[in-house]
Amino acid sequence: MEKPIVNGSHCHNQLWFIIRASFVFCLVLLCLDYSVLSGVKNGVFPLVSQSFSGSQKTHNATQLAAIDEISVPNPISNDAHRDFPFRENNYNITLANVTDPCSGKYIYVHRLPTRFNNGVLRDCRNLIKWFNMCPSLMNSGFGPKVVKPQGVLSRKNWFETNQFMLELIFHQRIKQYKCLTNDSSIASAVYVPFYAGLDVGRYLWGYNTSVRDSAAYGVADWLRKQHEWNRMFGQDHFFVAGRIAWDFRRQTNNESEWGSKLMNLPEFMNITMLSIESSSWSNEFAIPYPTYFHPLRNINVVHWQKRTRTRKRRYLFCFAGAPRPTMKGSIRGEIINQCLSAPNRTCKFLDCKAEGNKCDTPVEVIKVFRDCNFCLQPPGDSYTRRSTFDSIISGCIPVFFHPYSAYAQYIWYFPKNYTKYSVYIPQNDIKNGNVSINRVLSRFSEHRISEMRKEVVKLIPKVIYANPKSRFERFEDAIDIALKKVTERVNKVGEVMKEGKDPSVDFAAGNQWKLKLAGIVGDQALETLF
Repeated sequence: MEKPIVNGSHCHNQLWFIIRASFVFCLVLLCLDYSVLSGVKNGVFPLVSQSFSGSQKTHNATQLAAIDEISVPNPISNDAHRDFPFRENNYNITLANVTDPCSGKYIYVHRLPTRFNNGVLRDCRNLIKWFNMCPSLMNSGFGPKVVKPQGVLSRKNWFETNQFMLELIFHQRIKQYKCLTNDSSIASAVYVPFYAGLDVGRYLWGYNTSVRDSAAYGVADWLRKQHEWNRMFGQDHFFVAGRIAWDFRRQTNNESEWGSKLMNLPEFMNITMLSIESSSWSNEFAIPYPTYFHPLRNINVVHWQKRTRTRKRRYLFCFAGAPRPTMKGSIRGEIINQCLSAPNRTCKFLDCKAEGNKCDTPVEVIKVFRDCNFCLQPPGDSYTRRSTFDSIISGCIPVFFHPYSAYAQYIWYFPKNYTKYSVYIPQNDIKNGNVSINRVLSRFSEHRISEMRKEVVKLIPKVIYANPKSRFERFEDAIDIALKKVTERVNKVGEVMKEGKDPSVDFAAGNQWKLKLAGIVGDQALETLF
């Protein structure tokens, strides 16, 4: 059999094609390599082109945003402190020059034994002696949803929230904080999720001091054993309490004395406490009581603000509360008398002691406050009231009778010029019968009332606790502000330490009421409040 004849010309042509294709491919690779190298300046990979326009500019901006997201450490990653490298032609080029938006804001959350937080909730029927608090644990501590807004409230975002649920609300929300880290070495602040208020609330009546202090000593002992404690001996730690500070400031071991001694333990003297009401100590800061309004989106806030700002109001002033006949110096009885004796359509009174108490019902409370220009906020069992924040979300101008009811408390939230959003009437003037509330408030013109209401409405986003699933872009809520201020405080302590100074000086100093007041109202206005 004859062998097939091979066409030599055809083979020759294939060889030349392969050589030419290889040359072109190498040339392309060489050009790409040169473009990468020429773009590197000082060892930094270029993020976007220096010149672009139109759709190319939009595309590159999107790429930059994506790169920023990649370069930001994962808030729950153990590698949060590492750079993310590009690898191109054996060059390892990092994004070290990209600003970390979480720098100085990282928060580490201690993993406390559950007996100090979730374990407390299992005893929900006994959290407060006279109430079953189990329904209040629903919806991340917001409580049951309001199912019948009755045209008073917006259709969504309203809940029957108990005022003592702040610890659970805060803990659930901080899990969504964008700058969480599992690496405590890069954290500015350390959050201690101790449900101090819910714990001690079970034992305030009928229990000895050992029982009331048990969890306090337990948490203090646990914290001392953590390596995070040794960095600043607790001065970078903070926790949230859903009760007033007085409940944690027992001075002695006398069984008849109120509360626990949590804040008088040496460890907690080094920790910052955020609570619904602070005392005069400088390591305590008041944050708003939880209200009934917990919006999910910016637009929910905007719509509610517009609704409260434009509402026509039938009454000059109102009061929701009950008398305190056994409390020495209480002015509530006189306030109720002045309200009831005021001319028709001047004052509205919501009696919280009456049968079928409506003061814990969101619709009933907001229904009253939305129809009043001014809402009276006298001290009750303590200086502060949850009602202050109910009035603010209703667009009702608060009237205070003691400087410790707001001005010395919520220094992170309220404007320095208190006359812009509130009225102050000294309680001694009421007690001595020297002042008619009706006359004082009647002097405000419609224009002045309108301007003050605008300021109150501006405060609404600051004093609410947004839904944990929310992502506010336009507003900061109460927790956003609290976390920002806490990290700023800790960072300042760190700067003091770097300067070789003692950070414990004034960190936890008592009798700071006037200093707190001066910080928000100014030295000149201070004298007018007493």
